[in-house]
Order: sequence, then structure tokens, then C-alpha cells
Amino acid sequence: MQKITLAEAPAWIAAKAGRGGRVYVAGCSGQPTALFDAFRTRPDKAAGLIFHGIWIPGVNPLDWAGLHPAARGEATFASPDWQDSAAAGRLRIVPETYTASYVRLERAAADVAVAMVAPPDHKGDCSLGLAADFTPAAWMRACHRMLLINPQMPVPIDGPCLKLADADAVVEADHPLLTVGPVTLDSAFAAIAGHIRTLLRDGDTLQFGLGKVQLAMLANLSGLRDIRLHAGMVSDPLLPLLSQDVLADGPGAVTTGVALGSPALYDAVASDPRVRFRPVGYTHDIRTLAAIPRLIAINSVIEVDLFGQANAEFIGEKAVSGGGGLLDFLRGSRMSPGGLPIIALVSTARSGVLSRIVPRLMAPAITIPRCDVGLVVTEQGLADLRGLDEDARAMALISIADPAHRDSLSSAWKQMRRQ
Repeated sequence: MQKITLAEAPAWIAAKAGRGGRVYVAGCSGQPTALFDAFRTRPDKAAGLIFHGIWIPGVNPLDWAGLHPAARGEATFASPDWQDSAAAGRLRIVPETYTASYVRLERAAADVAVAMVAPPDHKGDCSLGLAADFTPAAWMRACHRMLLINPQMPVPIDGPCLKLADADAVVEADHPLLTVGPVTLDSAFAAIAGHIRTLLRDGDTLQFGLGKVQLAMLANLSGLRDIRLHAGMVSDPLLPLLSQDVLADGPGAVTTGVALGSPALYDAVASDPRVRFRPVGYTHDIRTLAAIPRLIAINSVIEVDLFGQANAEFIGEKAVSGGGGLLDFLRGSRMSPGGLPIIALVSTARSGVLSRIVPRLMAPAITIPRCDVGLVVTEQGLADLRGLDEDARAMALISIADPAHRDSLSSAWKQMRRQ
């Protein structure tokens, strides 16, 4: 094991990876900002490297492929933050589910894997802290391993660790963690949460995607008891629940891969014995999800068409996101005894001008096939598509569209059925 400085880290990575070498760097709250800054002072060391990881649009703004004209990147999400590199042909997008990404990282050895961790304990274990999602898979088979020791990374009571002795290089990297500010809600999301609330009962396990639906739902759980959360990510809306009587008692009441939010959230989840961190190989695995009774999976999409298929990746023809864990959780909740696969969206965009329930998806690709869609919720109501034929599905979806668009949707459906 070699101890090096942060300034020396880019040269070490370049030497170990070699030209064309693949370098794994984490996303979410495990983002190694200090390493990126070190590369910015030595951009020549990024030349020829292929940086890859699961970076989240709107959360992880660092453009690793933009460090040098000869650097390359590989991601599973599209993002405006990386569009310059994508347009220049330096960034490629691999469309796949979180489970598929985890398996690929397990099987395809990176030349260098970089992990940001808390300082080692007395046994030499370094906690992955608030970002346990993908790094265990990449670390397992990497040819060379670098640990960035960050004293500001909290150590959860229950979460995975990496062995200090397994690292080839150790770097002290004391810097603030990535944080995300509060989100403002409008009334449409409160209405969506209200419709979903009617489906919930004591003892349910809830899964939310990141964003406004999660915020609205977590604010609408009062009166419920023994609720568990199982998610890829938790954020600040969890904070009030930790001090209420809504959550179940005991370890595992909250299972997550990542915490992403404020310093207050980070302190709270690290010190709460009910919260446990697990990698994607557990949180998104269909065997894990199918074994959870009454798993209610609630995730957002951009638009749904009258056939029931959904787009969560494109606005027009422009890619703005990726599928992530959507399909993993929808399919897992469908397998769960009593589980519910729910997708949610506001019924219109552009101040009501555009309907987000459309006759037929025109996006370049479909994120969720119609056979995987169960329940669809807008602020106008709830449509349960399970077991419905094509015409009944279309009518159910039209009923939860904005009233101003229902007639045109009905006419479009009749026209399509005549073809």
C-alpha cells in the first residue's frame, strides 16, 4: 500500500490505468470532488483515460470526459451537465437498469477503482459511509484500487466497508461532501401523494425515486404505523419521519443505498440504528424485492401514452436522464406479495399547454414497456391498468389526464384503433 498526496493522485491513476484504461469513480454523495479538482490542475493525466460510473443528472455535475480532449466517459444517464462531452463524442451512454449496471461492474474489471471512504477503524475497515450503491461491485475486481480517506464522511451504524489493506494507494482527501438543497413543491404533487395515500396501510414497505414525489409522499404518511422504507436513495424528506411514530422500530426500518441531501440528514441517518446502507446488488435485486411483503414502489416518469408504456428519459428527442432503478423496482414490487408498482407524473407541462399523457410515445426509446406498468397516478386521479385490455387501459388513462386534453386524447385513440 502506497500513501500519496492528492496532487499525486492523477499521475498514479494514469500510470496504473495506462492509455485506454478504465477508471471507476463513484457518484451521488460518494462523488470524489477533490480528485476531480486535482485532475483539473493536471489535465494531461486524464488524456487517454475512460472514466465511468453511475452519475446522477442534476446531482453529479462533474464532467470527467471534459477534463481533456482525449479523455472519455461512460455513463448510464444523460445529463445537461455532460452534454458538451456527449456532443463532442467523448461520452457514451449505456442504457441499462441499476441491476444490470451492478452486474456489469462486478464482471468487467476496472483498471483503477477509486472509492471515497471514512477513516479506518481499529480493524482497518473503511466505511463507504453514505454511498454504498455501486462501489462494492467495482472494487471487487479492479486491477488497482485507490482509497480517498475523507474525515468528513460519516460512518453509519450498519453499512459496508472496504479493507484498508486491499488498497494499492491511499490518499488523504478532506473536503465537504456533496449536498443537495431543499425542493419546492406545487399543489399537483400534494394531490398525487393524496391519491397514493389511499392505497397505503400500516406495515407497508415503501420505495420512492428521488424527487418531488418522494418529498410529497413522505410528508403525507401521518397516521400510518410500522412503515418501512426500502430505496436506492433517501433525502431530506426522511428527516421528520425519524422523529415521528410512523416508521417501524428496529434495524432495517430504513434500507437504502445512498443518502443525498443536507448535513443534517447525513448526521441523522449515520447515527440512527434503524437505518442500514446496502449496495445495489441487494437493494435492487428482484429476489430481495420479491421477498418483501406489500412493497409499494412509487416512481416518476416524464410521459405515458395510451398503450400504457412510459418514457422517463427524453424530453422531445433530447435525452435528459436514464432508466436507473425504475424497472428493477416496478418488477420487484409486482412480484412482492400484495405489492403495488406505481408510476406518477403531473398531467401537463408548460403551464397546461402540453399533456403528459399522450396518444403514442414519440420519444426515441421507451423506458417502461406497457406490460410492466401497473398503476398510474396524476393529480387528476389514479388508473389501475392491471388486467385491463387495450381499450380499457386507454380509457383509464384518459380519465386521469388533464380535463382540457381528454377530448383530443379520446379522438386520437379512436383514430389509432381504426388504423
